[in-house]
Amino acid sequence: MSDIEQLPRLHPGRLGALPADVRRPTYARDNLRAGIVHLGVGAFHRGHQAEITEAAIEAAGKVGDNDGLHWGIIGVSLRRPDTRDALKPQDGLYTLALRSASAETLQVIGAVLDVLVAEEDPEIVLDRIAHRDTHIVSLTVTEKGYCHDPATGELNRTDRGIVEDISGVSHPVTAIGYLAFGLRRRMERGLGPVTLLSCDNLASNGDTLRRVLLAFCADVDPALHDWVARCTFPNTMVDRIVPKTTIDDVAHVSRALGLYDAWPVIGEPFFQWVIEDRFAAGRPRWEAGGAQFVTDAKPFEVLKHRLVNGSQSMMAYMGVLAGWQTTDRVIAQPAVQAFISEAMARETQPTLPPLPGLDVDAYRASLLARFSNPALGHRTRQIAMDGSQKIPQRLLAPIRDRIAAGQPFTRLALGVAAWLHFLRGYDEAGNAFQVEDPLAQPLAAVMADAARQSEKLFDARTRERMRVQTITGFAPVFGDLGQSAVFVDNVAAQLELLCAHGVTGALSRVNEAA
Repeated sequence: MSDIEQLPRLHPGRLGALPADVRRPTYARDNLRAGIVHLGVGAFHRGHQAEITEAAIEAAGKVGDNDGLHWGIIGVSLRRPDTRDALKPQDGLYTLALRSASAETLQVIGAVLDVLVAEEDPEIVLDRIAHRDTHIVSLTVTEKGYCHDPATGELNRTDRGIVEDISGVSHPVTAIGYLAFGLRRRMERGLGPVTLLSCDNLASNGDTLRRVLLAFCADVDPALHDWVARCTFPNTMVDRIVPKTTIDDVAHVSRALGLYDAWPVIGEPFFQWVIEDRFAAGRPRWEAGGAQFVTDAKPFEVLKHRLVNGSQSMMAYMGVLAGWQTTDRVIAQPAVQAFISEAMARETQPTLPPLPGLDVDAYRASLLARFSNPALGHRTRQIAMDGSQKIPQRLLAPIRDRIAAGQPFTRLALGVAAWLHFLRGYDEAGNAFQVEDPLAQPLAAVMADAARQSEKLFDARTRERMRVQTITGFAPVFGDLGQSAVFVDNVAAQLELLCAHGVTGALSRVNEAA
């Protein structure tokens, strides 16, 4: 046992022992009821939605609004018990540490009342979705958790988990299955519809969730399909950098508290949550914590996916290839900073929809400072995961717009080429790494096929074009883009640069050509 683990455990009975500068719940937590069930209770949820729910509960208490105590959270881990095991002895409490380059603030969050592990207690999870106190079921299950075709947004009926869930031979294994069967139980109990709230980085995330869930329900039970159609599915945009918590983070936070917190969350001070105000059964006063309610969140989604996430993905793949382990180290490279800045300004920003009241130039400039935050240690390998689910909306969507407008997209093409280069599974120094992606096996097969088809070609340009043409024929990711000669030519040219000159050399040549 480490010296940190020998400290008294963080617990409601010990909140009075916290240092004065650590914020803690001030409401009557014993009276808090669970109005929200959240699937995917990972670091991002605890560093984003749970924090703003805490703010809503606090704000309601200050004005004597007892309804604010109806919005506690029951978290659900779909696979691993680690979050449950860490938070159970703490009665759900954990610390949120917000870090800038020069300061850190600590807050103990009390909004999470319990964490369930779906694989261990599937019936309890289904019952919780069907509980009369539940008004919102929210999700942060990452893009792959929606079991959809990333190129089209349609339900992937060949997904192994979806096939198993539709068969109904055992308890659900996917988030979609848990939603469908929990809602069917709710329907059978005569309870009303709820709000299904996606907080994942998907294009039109609420619409996508509605589409895949209704398609699943139609295959299971037409009556369930019609009932679920009465629920609401607001689109949202979420933004805060929340890196994976490390052992060093646990030790640092615990020492600062004087209490052992087994699973704190680390995040940046920046926070944004844009939500369409369409709720079937009420909602917390999230605006008290800074949420912005709109009639249409899609312009904000596009802003986030293309400027923030697109830049992060390009930095991640280049960083992994070059051996730069964190985003602050990546953006510290002059060639990278010049490249990302120009990619956002020249190629991505012109594809954004109108955003009245937002100074996009200032927003873009603020991103460079956020990416440079050395206190987060946001690892490039973490961002690089699941590229097949991310690339379509982050890079391919703006490329489609640039092609339609007859405009160049050299930098975005280099970003796509970096992902293709990353899929080889080794960096520029020859160090192998695992490609973590739900489509890793079919992508590896396509990569191998591309290598076989191009290996007999001696001209580098022709060889890379053949490789790219083969790989971009993989429709689940690229849709019909592989049929575009201008797309294939541009990506092939950038892949040739990467193969010949490495990340730094390719960036220098692209920057010099601007």
